[in-house]
Amino acid sequence: MPELPEVEVLARHLRPLLIGKTIRAIEVRREKVLLPTTTANFKKVLRGAKFTGLQRRGKYLLFELRLQNSRKEILLLGHLGMTGRMLLAPKKTIPPKHTAVILNLGAQNFIYEDTRYFGRLTLDISSAEKLGLEPWNKTFTPEQFHKKLKASRQAVKVKLLDQSLIAGVGNIYASEALFRAKISPRRAANKISLARAGKLLSAIRDVMQEAIDCGSTIPLNFAAQKTDGLFYFGRAAGAPDYYEERLRVYDRAGKPCVNCNFPIKRVVQAARSTFFCPQCQKD
Repeated sequence: MPELPEVEVLARHLRPLLIGKTIRAIEVRREKVLLPTTTANFKKVLRGAKFTGLQRRGKYLLFELRLQNSRKEILLLGHLGMTGRMLLAPKKTIPPKHTAVILNLGAQNFIYEDTRYFGRLTLDISSAEKLGLEPWNKTFTPEQFHKKLKASRQAVKVKLLDQSLIAGVGNIYASEALFRAKISPRRAANKISLARAGKLLSAIRDVMQEAIDCGSTIPLNFAAQKTDGLFYFGRAAGAPDYYEERLRVYDRAGKPCVNCNFPIKRVVQAARSTFFCPQCQKD
């Protein structure tokens, strides 16, 4: 599932392509992705609206639009789910098989494609309003982070996936940040000291920023891709910094730790795979 860095890279890619464009026509092929918005209301509100901005909030995309013949601004929430893709393609291009929504912008179409239809493109923004602070929020101090962790008895890896704690951290980067901070993913969140909470928050910020920096160097040409893979999977000519190859523990079970050569271990926590080094992350 795409996490904060992937969504940030996509937002940076789409923003200049969308701003100033007007939605001229709308085709909904899978109403499920609009819920709880209805197709009728989706079309009524968005037809004639102009894109004025695009921001990321956690793992969500918030498209800013000005309504037709009005100064009123609204937000359209996008979420990629597990297999979603958002791209612009020439109007005459045949849409991908699993296209859910098409917004015609004149010479181009904005296409939301989702193989499994777990994502969303909706006028309901309540999901984003429930999120915790962004990792880089200046008011998010180690003391505040520590206070939130102290309120939970869950394993720290599981707690990091709680989007009300910190917005945008998913399974991959939770494992990576805990490894960098040398904290066991099994340790109870309320057993994390203030000093370790500070190291963990710094590790989260570092691993996220590194992923964004790597992803930002990769040209996104989804229309030419044959897979649902996003930005960091595999290696392509001229793009040596794909982030998957920089991951230190995630999906490396049985391989030697980059620090101590001890085999990386995989365990399941809250139905999600966790990867860590038992030697480097003892407590």
